[in-house]
Amino acid sequence: MSVYLKGGLVIGAVLLGLNLAACEKKGGEGAAERAGKQIDKAVDSVKQTAKEAADKAGTVASDAAKKVKEVAKDATSK
Repeated sequence: MSVYLKGGLVIGAVLLGLNLAACEKKGGEGAAERAGKQIDKAVDSVKQTAKEAADKAGTVASDAAKKVKEVAKDATSK
């Protein structure tokens, strides 16, 4: 084999190895994509918690308004 052929084979093997090493694993997800998915889950969780808190605050405010109306009605009727 000539020196050029051996050199070409070595370079080809190195390039093939680098190409295979560069292939992404885990279903095509890189670290940034996995981190992005975790952030999305966290944001969804925070949104859900905030919605539940707002709903509860609305219920508490509505109940308090009803009680204030009852107390005011009782106070004006006495």
